Amino acid sequence: MKYANEIFFLVFALILWGLLYGSRFILTTDKTSQPKKLWLTALTLTATSFTLFALASTISLSLLTLANTCFVASFIYFGLFCRSLSISIPKNVNILVLAGLLAFAVLFEYLRQRGLFIQRVGLISLIGAACFIWELKELRRLKGIGFTQLRFLVYTIAVELVLTAARLLALYIDGGLSTPSLYQEGVVSASIRWAWLGISILSYVAVLGYWLEKLSIENNQVARENEKITELLKEKERLIFGLLKANKTAATGALSASIAHELNQPLGASNLNIQFLKMKLEKGVLNPELGKEILDSLEQDNKRAATIVKSLRSIFTEGESNSQEVQLGDLIAKVLDIVKPELKSKNIQIQLRVDDDLVIKVNSAEIEQVILNLLNNAIQALANSGTLQRRMAIEAIGDGKSVQLSVSDNGPGVLGDFKSQLFELLSTTKQTGMGLGLWLCKHIVTRYGGSIQYEDAAGGGARFVIKLPQAY
Repeated sequence: MKYANEIFFLVFALILWGLLYGSRFILTTDKTSQPKKLWLTALTLTATSFTLFALASTISLSLLTLANTCFVASFIYFGLFCRSLSISIPKNVNILVLAGLLAFAVLFEYLRQRGLFIQRVGLISLIGAACFIWELKELRRLKGIGFTQLRFLVYTIAVELVLTAARLLALYIDGGLSTPSLYQEGVVSASIRWAWLGISILSYVAVLGYWLEKLSIENNQVARENEKITELLKEKERLIFGLLKANKTAATGALSASIAHELNQPLGASNLNIQFLKMKLEKGVLNPELGKEILDSLEQDNKRAATIVKSLRSIFTEGESNSQEVQLGDLIAKVLDIVKPELKSKNIQIQLRVDDDLVIKVNSAEIEQVILNLLNNAIQALANSGTLQRRMAIEAIGDGKSVQLSVSDNGPGVLGDFKSQLFELLSTTKQTGMGLGLWLCKHIVTRYGGSIQYEDAAGGGARFVIKLPQAY
């Protein structure tokens, strides 16, 4: 058939163009990948060269120079692709490749016009063999090739290398010295050539299979990672549920402990009054005025206990705090009335400085508990200190935006190692303490947008400072 070679070249070119078109979805998944760009370049050059081979006999034989230059360029870029699988290719390599291709084009055109066909085939075969050996060497860099398609690629390149040498030998045996051109090549050498070009197409198919295999492995890894993430999210949900359950349990326990802690004082005062009342009754010396005074005191302690329970329940249930505007000085005075017997019995002097018109919007019962806790802590610290001149200072000042209330004493203060844990739940330095008082103080104060902190008092002792927003 007259145009058999041209038809074969055109069919192979269409296969390669189809391969290039069909692989575009893989290439677009990673546009910055250097190996993909090099493989794409090599495939485009091979498809272009086959197209030119198909057209050269009918348009102009000078196209053979361009076709063979593209063909040789495809060898080089395929080799660069193999190298890029293990080592990054510098950008200036393209300049060297273009310079080499230009020199090849000049030499090939010279041989096309003045040389023999076997000389041109020998030149291309020599370059092709060198590139195939280079490609095999680069693929061997990938120790323990884990991809099936890359192992298949090694075999196709090895076959290409053998067929390149076989074609040159067959061309010589077929009378290559007298063969005028590609289109009049002998049957044996031409058959080997078509086998060689067919194997080269398989090499491109192997690389395309490699991309698909790699993509499949990555998808499987992503799927496994997604499964792990899903399991972690489920575990997170289980942990959150457990924490919420534990937090509810902890809050219930803290509420119970706090109620018990805060009720100690009114119940203790009630017990003292009851014992005193029983003693007077047994001696028969109880007069109406004293009885009324004791009963009034018992009633007051009972109301205070009920208020404590109610306020603590509101704190832990995050319900309405029943805030209202109150004078801070009135709250301080009310708490001082409660602790006055303790102060007197333990010989503690009070220094009081409270600015007028310090108004805060709070639940008065809650802030009373805060002040009472701080005063009780100071009283206990002074009682256990052995200090002869026991002093406590209460100071309340305002700056128009906030009020600052401080309670200080000249007791032993707080040990340095314990300062950072003062306001933590169940943290205490007292032998009989529960570690609830200061934690509860902070919990209440922060509910109203305030803060509480500890400072060493000037001259020794402890100083607690509370800041709360001023109502106006």
